[in-house]
Amino acid sequence: MTAHPKGSKAIKVKKETNENALTLSDQELVSMTVRELNQHLRGLTKEEIIQLKQRRRTLKNRGYATSCRVKRVTQKEELQRQRTNLQQEVTKLSRENANMRLELDCLRSKYEALQKYARTMTKGPTLPATSVITIELFTQQQNVNVIEMSSKKEFLLDPSVDEECLKSRQADQGNVRITHPRWYLWALIPTVILLLILTSTWHRGRTVRQLANRRVEGPEMWVRHVLPRTGQGDGLTDLDTCSSIPEWHRFDCYPERDRVVTRELCEQRACCFIQVGSNLAGVPWCFYPPNFPSYTLRNRTHTELGEVGELMRRNKTYYPGDVWKLQLNVMYEADNRLHIQINDFSNMRYEVPIEVPKATQRAKNPLYTVEYSEDPFGMIVKRKSTGTVLLNTTVAPLFFADQFIQVSTLLPSTYLYGLGEHRASFLQSVQWNTLTFWARDSVPREFVNLYGVHPFYLSLEPDGMSHGVFLLNSNAMDVVLQPAPALTWRTIGGILDFYIFMGPDPNSVIQQYLEVIGLPAMVPAWGLGFHLCRWGYGSSNATWEVVKQMRKAGMPQDAQWNDIDYMVNYRDFTFDPQRFASLPLMVADLHSHGQQYVMIVDPAISSVQPPGSYWPYDEGLERGVFINNISGSPMIGKVWPGLTAFPDFTNSNTHQWWFENLLQFHKAVPFDGLWIDMNEPSNFVDGSQSGCPSNELENPPYVPGVLGGILRSQTICASAKQNASTHYNVHSLYGLMEAKASARALVKIRNKRPFVISRSTFPSQGRYSGHWLGDNESKWKDMYFSITGILNFNMFGIPLVGADICGFRGSTTEELCIRWMQLGAFYPFSRNHNVEKEKAQDPMAFSESAQEAMKCALLLRYTLFPYLYTLFHRSHVLGETVARAILFEFPEDRNTYSIDRQFLWGSSLLISPVLEPGAVSITAYFPKGIWYNFYTGSAFSSTGEYVKLAAPLDTINLHLREGAIIPTQEPATTIWVSSGNPLHLFVALSQNATAKGCLFWDDGESLDTYERNDYTYVEFSVDKNKLISKVVHVNIEATYIKMNTVSVYGVLFRPSKVIVNQGLVSFSYSSNQVLIVNNLHLPLDKGFHISWS
Repeated sequence: MTAHPKGSKAIKVKKETNENALTLSDQELVSMTVRELNQHLRGLTKEEIIQLKQRRRTLKNRGYATSCRVKRVTQKEELQRQRTNLQQEVTKLSRENANMRLELDCLRSKYEALQKYARTMTKGPTLPATSVITIELFTQQQNVNVIEMSSKKEFLLDPSVDEECLKSRQADQGNVRITHPRWYLWALIPTVILLLILTSTWHRGRTVRQLANRRVEGPEMWVRHVLPRTGQGDGLTDLDTCSSIPEWHRFDCYPERDRVVTRELCEQRACCFIQVGSNLAGVPWCFYPPNFPSYTLRNRTHTELGEVGELMRRNKTYYPGDVWKLQLNVMYEADNRLHIQINDFSNMRYEVPIEVPKATQRAKNPLYTVEYSEDPFGMIVKRKSTGTVLLNTTVAPLFFADQFIQVSTLLPSTYLYGLGEHRASFLQSVQWNTLTFWARDSVPREFVNLYGVHPFYLSLEPDGMSHGVFLLNSNAMDVVLQPAPALTWRTIGGILDFYIFMGPDPNSVIQQYLEVIGLPAMVPAWGLGFHLCRWGYGSSNATWEVVKQMRKAGMPQDAQWNDIDYMVNYRDFTFDPQRFASLPLMVADLHSHGQQYVMIVDPAISSVQPPGSYWPYDEGLERGVFINNISGSPMIGKVWPGLTAFPDFTNSNTHQWWFENLLQFHKAVPFDGLWIDMNEPSNFVDGSQSGCPSNELENPPYVPGVLGGILRSQTICASAKQNASTHYNVHSLYGLMEAKASARALVKIRNKRPFVISRSTFPSQGRYSGHWLGDNESKWKDMYFSITGILNFNMFGIPLVGADICGFRGSTTEELCIRWMQLGAFYPFSRNHNVEKEKAQDPMAFSESAQEAMKCALLLRYTLFPYLYTLFHRSHVLGETVARAILFEFPEDRNTYSIDRQFLWGSSLLISPVLEPGAVSITAYFPKGIWYNFYTGSAFSSTGEYVKLAAPLDTINLHLREGAIIPTQEPATTIWVSSGNPLHLFVALSQNATAKGCLFWDDGESLDTYERNDYTYVEFSVDKNKLISKVVHVNIEATYIKMNTVSVYGVLFRPSKVIVNQGLVSFSYSSNQVLIVNNLHLPLDKGFHISWS
């Protein structure tokens, strides 16, 4: 064979001389198969071929064969499969012409090899009677007409046609006119023979497209196969249909990662197989044809909330445990929320045990419409106002087996956000990007599943509108993004439980999402201060010394933490009596200075102590609070203290046991908050110390792309038994359930707002804890990725989020740590933390100039505390984000869609950090409008452009958006001290000289102050050169706070006078067009007016 250039639609077969062909004995000639015969015919002249075939026919007529009778001969299994495929092609010929059918019926009686083929086809799959195949023959002399035949029966081709047989068949059938001369049949004979050779010797591993475009030299002709459109089990699919599907719209039919997908494997699933080049990396070679069998929608009826229907599967899939009948439930829960459930019709299946709202009546004016395709089943959800398709599941088949559930949808654009927890840019790539969901202890890196699971995304539509989609499912899953753009959900358990949120803007989408999963808890005020920790202080005295140094330098700090080195042999609820003997005294000292103490608690409980020597384990055994193996005994893994058992936080008894342990420890060390780590849960062995059973939970038919390749990798056995279900189902809920138990325990112990920071998270966890982004590294890249992390978790309803400032692993540099402290001052949760055996990286470990730069950044955070605290209140009450992507405020500006190196606090404060070493300037984007330098008030009117800004080492760039009013406060070294200091109002006038803002204030620690109406809320507004303070709600706390200064940015002309509550006051006015009014001493609980003219 000779190679052809890329794109050639032909494969030439050279003639090769075979001098031994004419010397075959009679026995050899008669006994050989068609394939063997054709190998001997290569290179012979046409006359020699006719002579040899005539000789073979004469010998067979003498006794080796009888006229028009099929002789059954056994075939090898491999040849059977390959020739079955060809037979299906040839069978399709029978639809082309009834006359040709008679000829083919006679042809199949002659050649022994094709008689064998006929025998195998009676055992193989049959084609549907409606299938069609077209063969187009192009000779060098003329075109041969297309032949169309019926395929209700199976036929084989024989290159020797018996004219008498044909005539007798015609006589049997009546007067039938033969429209094609025998020459055409002779032209067809070598084509079929050579196709047999090519199929058996050269076809394996080639693409469907190559098979469809082979050029055969014998008589010169082209053969183009258009294979039938078939269902599951047919093994072949229409090649024109397959090749017509654009690469970006091909949905993977063979997603398994443990094997190389070949054409044979693909065809076993009745899918298209087209190999693509390396320039199309990610495009599946094996993909679904358009008519792949799926479910059929029946009995669709209306309900009080929406519609229900039955989904019936037509064919068995290639995964075990097909659910043949499903229940479709479409609920119009709210005008801006659609709820879609697909569940087993007959059997109970696991559903995620979190609280969600239950609608009682159908939405009256929904912003969406729902359309259905009945056979095959699919749904199309559109935005009513624009017609934009938000969800279209008709593009690929629905799968619903016991351990494999899959549904695909088109996306309205490539602008997609969310789908955590993964390390990536804020804008998710749709270039064949697979995101895996299964809580996992892993250092943060790209392309792997990490600590949390959040199957929610926000999508921007072409016109700038937004919607969101949430799949309430906790089983291991993959989400595949492809450039159609399209998305595939692929999970291995549970049900399909979708919520669609209509927005129409990004902020509204998040608020609607949080209405379902729950609003974030209100954080204690001190939780928004600066936190300091490290693994490896070594002793309480060393820890205490760092705190004292911070105080001495006037460095703000609200909380001191300890990692696992405070424990006795890493056992929970203990502290080392030698190294940490002074821990209770240190905590008392912290409290006396208005500071707090937080310590780490891991979930795994040491199990190696003698009975009666470690109460947490002994009592846990007695109460049955631990996760069990399949035999009913506690599953033993290995974590920091050695062999350990794992509490089952889905068990209410475990919550009480957890509380009692924390209470006893609190009596010795009165901690203020909890850091719950290792709660994916993490395990130093795969599964358990004694291994895991070999069953369908440990080895499901499909394993998503989890790090380690198996579900139990660095965690406990999937088959482990918990109160709510198997660990297979509830694994990714572990952090959520532990956070819930911990927050409730803290409330009972302290009767104050709980402060919990968790590593593993799941939707609704913002109600109980914050999150830190895990064991990052002291690298500039990690600092950049921290921004995407805080933006994502604000979308996920966990606004109290931050990264380890200066990096956890590795050794930081002074420059990196300065820049990271500047950025970290604007994390919603701000903590500096690093690993043991690395050099210290707290602010006091650096030079005086570095300390000064870090101190300035922290004091800036404390200055902005009133604004930050108000943002957290609005998050708690309204579901707004705290740290916010720029696109959330400017969805009409496409330049903002990929920005993740800048972000906003709320709607008004733009933060532009330095993220590169050696930089003394940055290029920052400013959406259209007026932006004011926060420090100077200088105005910049942007048309939507990038601007180069100076960024010396001691500065982070901050800008106020026009139309904003933000409250600030004179800072101190703790939030408790700052809370009594005077307030300062910054007003950034819009082009129309208007602005607005607000302030929330309470005691900073009591439970449910908003719900109990024990708070102060003030609204500020400016119009026509007049600032008005309106007290919406007031409590006693407001009487202690005074408004002392107001700075107004964008006052175009120097006022002649300023009046405060009808009295003239002094003021200052700068060339930057900034008006400043000082020494006001206005009580916060009383409204006031300030005007200038």
